[in-house]
Amino acid sequence: MASAAATSLFDAATIAARWVADYRAATPATDVLYAAGLDDPAWNAAFEELAGRSGDDLGHARDRAQRHAEDIGTGFRIVGEGEERPWPLSPVPLLIARDEWQGIAAGVAQRADLLEAVIADCYGEQRLVSGGYLPAALVTGSPFFLRPMMALTPPGGYHLNFVAVDLCRGPTGEWRVLADQLRAPVGAGYALENRLAMSRLVGGLQSRLNIERHAPFFAAFREGLAARCRRIDPRIGLLTPGRFNPSYAEQAHLARYLGLLLVEGGDLAVLDDRVYLRTIAGLKRVDALWHRVDPRMVDPLAFDSHSQIGVAGLVDAMAAGEVVIANTPGAGLLEAPAFAAFLPKLSTRLTGENLKLANIATWWCGQAREAAEVAADLDNMLIAPAFGVGTNVLSDGAAVLGANMPPEQRAALIADFERRPQDYVGREVVRLSTMPVVTEQGLAARPFTLRVFAARGPDGGWHVLPGGFAQIGEHPDERAAVMGEGSWSADVVIHGPDPVQPVTLLPSDDTTQLRRNPGTLPSRVADNLFWLGRYLERGEALLGLVRSLLGHSISADTGAALSVETVRELVSILAMSGAAAAPPSLKRADLTRFAAAAMDGADGWTSVRAINRQACGIGAVSRDRLSADMIRLLEAPFPTKGGQLDRAGSLQRRYYALAGLGAEHLGRTDAWRFHDLGRRIERAVAAIRAIRGFGHANATSDDLSTLLDLADSQISYRQRYLTGIARVPVLDLVALDPGNPRGIAFQVAAITEHLAKLPVLSDDGLAEAQQAQAAELAAIIATAQAASLDEARLNDIGNRLASLSDAIARRYFLQGAEPLRAASLVFA
Repeated sequence: MASAAATSLFDAATIAARWVADYRAATPATDVLYAAGLDDPAWNAAFEELAGRSGDDLGHARDRAQRHAEDIGTGFRIVGEGEERPWPLSPVPLLIARDEWQGIAAGVAQRADLLEAVIADCYGEQRLVSGGYLPAALVTGSPFFLRPMMALTPPGGYHLNFVAVDLCRGPTGEWRVLADQLRAPVGAGYALENRLAMSRLVGGLQSRLNIERHAPFFAAFREGLAARCRRIDPRIGLLTPGRFNPSYAEQAHLARYLGLLLVEGGDLAVLDDRVYLRTIAGLKRVDALWHRVDPRMVDPLAFDSHSQIGVAGLVDAMAAGEVVIANTPGAGLLEAPAFAAFLPKLSTRLTGENLKLANIATWWCGQAREAAEVAADLDNMLIAPAFGVGTNVLSDGAAVLGANMPPEQRAALIADFERRPQDYVGREVVRLSTMPVVTEQGLAARPFTLRVFAARGPDGGWHVLPGGFAQIGEHPDERAAVMGEGSWSADVVIHGPDPVQPVTLLPSDDTTQLRRNPGTLPSRVADNLFWLGRYLERGEALLGLVRSLLGHSISADTGAALSVETVRELVSILAMSGAAAAPPSLKRADLTRFAAAAMDGADGWTSVRAINRQACGIGAVSRDRLSADMIRLLEAPFPTKGGQLDRAGSLQRRYYALAGLGAEHLGRTDAWRFHDLGRRIERAVAAIRAIRGFGHANATSDDLSTLLDLADSQISYRQRYLTGIARVPVLDLVALDPGNPRGIAFQVAAITEHLAKLPVLSDDGLAEAQQAQAAELAAIIATAQAASLDEARLNDIGNRLASLSDAIARRYFLQGAEPLRAASLVFA
């Protein structure tokens, strides 16, 4: 078996030819590769590139594709699951010739124009209803018809700025529309990530096939949003429901790629019909939002008053023309499967043309004749909810094959069909073309669907992403209803004979205005980074206690290498932290169980595992701010193998690596300052706790040695003092030496410097509360003497640190629905 490195061009061509021949011999004529012809150069080139990288091992190619997707950070979440799943990327792309694609793109653009015209009429004059072209029940009876949007003209005059169309390729090669996605179309980010991963796997394919690039599409979309804003240099955000949304990873990637602010509803406030982002520097105006929130939840004043993820007053701001929302709430009305029954006639009515991409045949049962046809041919149809939401019988909203329904469901459906026929549609059962996918057995044919994206550009015209997002079914059954949402994805390659210009989202040098301002930092993001630093430092301190307890207190022979008093104090500090309940004794077995509980406690918030989980949660909502390596380390599995001491050491070293990445890879921006502030405050708190326990007036040599261990200062101490351990030198090094990066003085100096450089809300030159408190604390540390550092002074320093942390939160972080520092607002 040839390896990827050893596979020559001749060998790759031979392997690829065998793959193609074997595959075609086992697949039907409806397969895209079969239909392309025996000597299609595009497919041959794709398989040659794969063979050149993976040799004769397709499984290796599949694994490499998965690794590249994971390196990029691609992931998704199933509704109801807490953990993200790795993105399932097939190493075999879907190839479409440029000539064929032009017809698809023209059909998608035509359809987008038609949908815009229909949605504008439904929320405008409603001539289509009054003229009998659309049933009124189909419009006002839909759960996605939002009455507050009536007669509201959106900024720029467009309801739709970004649409997706799900296509299927029929047995004879024609492309047809399965569904329209208008509320919050998902998948463009996955299409982009698929392309990035595949470019690493088969990078040579770009030049061999002249593949169309994605960057011009995304640039046109961003410029289109900006063109519809009132300000010349607008601020644009991507409004997300949060990290538990199934496509949050995609949203974070899109925001990063497009240069948009990733914001949640709580980050925004509406004042005087303008939308503002609550930032560490006050309120900053937002001009456009690309939302991924259920439209019924975007504004609790206009729609669902129970919404916790929307922005109160957002619709009023849009009505006033002060914010562009893509797409406008209510656009999802046309996603209802029932509308597909009327679009062909509406196309000829509104555009004078037939649909270039036909729908799959659909019958809305709210009409007597259509209902009779569906009832008479139930076994040969797909029965679906008319509005895409659950009915009395199809409670989950999923379509069912009439022939596959059990007798009880069939009887219930017929009964409900007679009571409320308008809740159902009948649709033809579509058979799909297949494409190659790598399975455990090698290449196999699987059915696929294609999601294509269109974005409105600055001139108002539609730009269609050259490619899209292919979903591949898990089973060979070619019926669309059986395939469901698919189990694999594939890059979609549009290729042609002519070279493609290397376009990127990066502007040219002569049009770029240099900036060293990193941009806007939302208060929520600052809060998250601050607490990420605190949690990582807190976990590291707990691990230090566990390692000191296990590594120095337990001897194989006697059971105790440290003094009983020192061991007892270690146990007391760990127990007081809440990580675990105190053990019944100081015997070896009890201490081991105690340390295990402090590491693995599943209940509460204070065990190492719980703290690690909280840090992971913050990392999950910070994908647009943290490097892929930091995210990967945060999401790495909690160590479970080996002894307690080995596990604690392994995790602590991971925390050291995270600290290094934070120090060396985060730009020296306000975001980094908040992350480092959290670390410094938590490290100072841990040092005070350790000094209280092991630096008191009666401290033994074991106590002082343990204190140096916990402060990572053993080497520093022994380099300075050769006569042994003494209390005052140890306290000076751990508490008051400004050159010790683990000491209290160093932390206070760093805190003071960070706060001096963060934004202030007034220009009177006076220190804000948090700055004044930090200066007072720095003065106390600077004038303190190690010999007089007693418990009262330590308690005072600890209380001041707690008060300073609260002051930072009050000044910079969100405080419920407060617009943020209303007495000193900054509008920009």
